[in-house]
Amino acid sequence: MVGSNKNNKRRLAVRYVLATLLLLVIVYPYLYMVLNSFADWSQVDRQLLPSQYSLQSYEWLLTGGEVGIARPWTNAFLNSVIVSVASTFLMMLFGIMVAYALSKMKFRGRDTVNNFVLFHMFFPAIILLIPNLLIIQKLGLYDTYWAMIIPKAVSLWAIFMYTNFFKAIPDAFIEAAKLDGASDFKILYKIMVPMSKSITAVIFLFLLMERWTELLWDMIVARSDNMLTLNVLLSQMFGPYGSYPGPLYAASVLLTVPIIILFIIFGKKFKEGMQFSLK
Repeated sequence: MVGSNKNNKRRLAVRYVLATLLLLVIVYPYLYMVLNSFADWSQVDRQLLPSQYSLQSYEWLLTGGEVGIARPWTNAFLNSVIVSVASTFLMMLFGIMVAYALSKMKFRGRDTVNNFVLFHMFFPAIILLIPNLLIIQKLGLYDTYWAMIIPKAVSLWAIFMYTNFFKAIPDAFIEAAKLDGASDFKILYKIMVPMSKSITAVIFLFLLMERWTELLWDMIVARSDNMLTLNVLLSQMFGPYGSYPGPLYAASVLLTVPIIILFIIFGKKFKEGMQFSLK
């Protein structure tokens, strides 16, 4: 009995050690980025933990970078928020509606549409770059919010995730609601959406993070200073070889802080949704 307790303690100790090492491997790169963003320029990338700290990198960003010209930081941040939130909302809205139709409504060609969604997910989004750009130019939406929002308004991944989740909800709920005279829209709003809060948190965070970090498309369609997003503004401040590592770390921190805050807020629901998605 005593030997068994000792073995259990040893196993537990080994697990704690391995978990701690794994945590360090995951967390340290971000910690390294944060520390070097506050490090004196003479200390950046010179050692694992900088010994001298300053706000030099953040001052470099806020005062205009290499050229010393003031940048529209507030406007760029607001543009990023507007574009990211609007695109994410539309992706989730269309994802929920299409997923409900594909999972709970019977119509001819439903399996074909399901297969198309799954098949299309294997294609890289960059192949649609030129067609989307030509359409935006023909519609006269170039250098507007719509140019950054509309092409990003549909997410096949969101449709796929919601479809799988809705399929797991028993049809008895929907049949009972229809017996009470509820429409499909009311069923979707009153039953399906409330029951999918956990998976919605996962989809919301992933879609928002993907849209928040988008650079290539925004760089192409947003040309005027009033329409620049935070990513595009930061990219304009660095040379092609990234010759300012400290400000690069500072820019990375500024871009990741909003995502971290959102994860802290929706962390519990995110964990619940991940547990379902991994089943």
